[in-house]
Amino acid sequence: MKKKWIFLITGFFAMLLLAGCGAKTQEDVLKDLQSKVEDLKGYKLTAKMTLTMGTEPQTYDVDVWYNKPDFYRVQLKNGGKQEQSQLILRNKDGVYVLTPALKKSFKFQSDWPKNGSQPYLYESLVADLANDKEAIMKDSKEHYVFETKTRYQYNKMMPIQEITFNKKDLSPISLKIMDQDRNTMLAVEFSKMQFNAEFDNSSFDLDRNMTSAKIEIPVTSNNGDENFTVKIPAAEIPGTDLVGEKEVMTANGSRYVLTYEGEKSFTLMQEKVEVIETSSFASTTMNGDPVDLGFTIGALTDHSLTWTYDGVEYMIASKDLTKEEMVMLARSVQATEEK
Repeated sequence: MKKKWIFLITGFFAMLLLAGCGAKTQEDVLKDLQSKVEDLKGYKLTAKMTLTMGTEPQTYDVDVWYNKPDFYRVQLKNGGKQEQSQLILRNKDGVYVLTPALKKSFKFQSDWPKNGSQPYLYESLVADLANDKEAIMKDSKEHYVFETKTRYQYNKMMPIQEITFNKKDLSPISLKIMDQDRNTMLAVEFSKMQFNAEFDNSSFDLDRNMTSAKIEIPVTSNNGDENFTVKIPAAEIPGTDLVGEKEVMTANGSRYVLTYEGEKSFTLMQEKVEVIETSSFASTTMNGDPVDLGFTIGALTDHSLTWTYDGVEYMIASKDLTKEEMVMLARSVQATEEK
C-alpha cells in the first residue's frame, strides 16, 4: 500500500512538471520573440494590408526584404490603382520613397523605420510588445495572441492592436489595429515568412530598384490640364477657417491654393502631376521622414507634408501646425467641389 501511494504521488508530480514545461508564460514568449529578432540575419515576408480609414477599403500587397543591421526594401502594390504602388528603400546612403508610375523619388535623412511602429515589419511588432508593460497574451492551441498599445507617432486615433504569432516558429500570422471603439482600421494578413534569407550585393541598390520598378509599374500618361476635383480636409482645426481659394497658373498647368487662417494658419496646395518624359526619376531630397497616410506614403518635414494620390500632388504648409495635425488633415482630405 505504501509503495502504491508513493507511485501515485510521484506520478502526480510528474504530470505537474510536464504540464509546467509545456505552458510558456507571457514573459517566456516575449523573450523568445526578442531572441528571434536578435539572432535574425535577415528575412523576406509577404502580406496583404487592408485599410478601412476612408470611404472604401484599400488593399495593398506588401513585400518586405530586411538585411541586418538596417537595410530595407518594402514594396507596396495597390492592385486597383497601380499608380499608387510605391517602394520604400533604406541602404547605406539613406531612405528613399519611389513612386514608379510618376517617375518620382524622395530621399530622406531619416531614422525610418526606428522612428515609429511599422505594421509590416517583424522586429517592429516585437518592439511594440516589449514597450508595453500592460500587454496581454492569450495562448491558443496553435497561436500566441497579444493585445498591446500601438506606437504610431502621428496617429493617436488607433491606440489598440492585436498581434498573432505562430507557436511553431514565432512567425507573424496577422495584425489588427483598432480605434478606441475596437473597430479594425488596418489589418495585415501575413502569408509567407522566410527567416534568415540571403541577399546579393545589389538587392538594396537604388539604381537597380529604380530600373526594376519602372519595368513592373507602367508610367502614368500625362493628362495635361485636365480638370480634377479640388479637395478639402474633412477634419477641422478649432479656431481656423477657410478664408481664400485661388487658381494659380504654373508652367505645368493649374495649381489650386486653399488658405486657412486663425489660431493655426495653413495652406493646402494641389495640382496635377507632370510626368517627366525621361528615363530617370525626378529626385527630391527632404530633411524629414516618410509617413504612412493610409492611402499613400507622404513626405513629412517640420512645416510641410507632401503626398500624391490619383495623379494629383498635394502639399500642406504651415508654421503653426504640429506634425500630427498635418497628418490628421491629410488623412481626412475628401472631394467637395469640382473644378
